[in-house]
Parts: sequence; C-alpha cells; structure tokens
Amino acid sequence: MYIYTDDSGAVHLTNVPEDRRYAVLIPSSSPARTVPAAGLAAAASSSAARNAMADRPFKTLVDIASASAGIDSALLHAVITVESNYNPRAVSKKGAAGLMQLMPETARRYNVADVFDPAQNIRAGAQYLADLMKMFGNNVRLALAAYNAGEGAVVKYGMQVPPYPETVAYVPKVIDYYGRYRPPM
Repeated sequence: MYIYTDDSGAVHLTNVPEDRRYAVLIPSSSPARTVPAAGLAAAASSSAARNAMADRPFKTLVDIASASAGIDSALLHAVITVESNYNPRAVSKKGAAGLMQLMPETARRYNVADVFDPAQNIRAGAQYLADLMKMFGNNVRLALAAYNAGEGAVVKYGMQVPPYPETVAYVPKVIDYYGRYRPPM
C-alpha cells in the first residue's frame, strides 16, 4: 500500500503507485489479508480503540505542552511517533535528540537545558511546531516539512515541501499518524 499527500492536503492511497511522490505505507512483504466488507467497521473500531490517545506514552506531558502551545495533542503524538517512537534517549545521525528530535540550535532557541528530559523536550518541540504553524499560515504540511528539513528549506523551495526524500516521506507519515490519533468526528 502506498500513500502521498498532495499540495491541498488531500491524502491519496493506492496499491499501484503511478506517481513517484507515493511512499510505501504498508510494505509488500506483508502477507495479504482480506477483510470481508461486513468486518471493516469492526476492524476500524478495534483499530481506533487500540490507538486511543489515553494509551499514548507521555500523555500528560503532551497534553500540557499542546495546551500551552495551542497545538493539537494528536499532532504532537504523531510527530513524536515518527521522530523517536517515544524513545526519550533517541539521537539521530544529524544530532537531533530526545522525544521530538530537537536539533541543538532548536533546543537552545527554546531554552532546553536537558534535551533528554521529556518535559523540556516536548515543551520545546510543541512551541517550535506552533511557531512553524504561524510562520506557514497554519499549513500543517509545510509546518511538518519545516520541522523535518528546517524552515529555510521550505522557503527556499517556494513554500513547498522540499524535494528531499526524507522530508517527502516524513510529511505523509506524520499526517497518517495524526489522522489515526485524532478522535472520530
């Protein structure tokens, strides 16, 4: 299964990608499994129950940071999932660290004394994401692209998601988790 998010924010899914912008969502090495149509609603309900926000790690810290920064807690959980998979000691090859994978300059900008402290890391990551949302007119895709590649890269590429493979894959992945974590309408 493949996914891609277009410039308007619409998410496209397919099993036959006809465009190079699609990224793998479900690897083809997974065994094929069919679900009868009657069972789809039950499967969706079960999946939603498993992904309930109440079960997410660091929920209280995320709730506090999201309220303070004015960012949806489901979006923060999505970023944390993709950035570190809830590992507060995670460190990337490029030097990003902690739950929200803050770069050293970003940690300094948001007064983080200990990047591995979940409360400081989540607070700073939430504020940074809120600032990016303001900078990019509340466009979630562009704010996420800037979170991953830097705000300068988004500006450099004409207020578009930069064509970096990591960023092109990152944005729809976070948006997918965001959709999973948001409460049903």
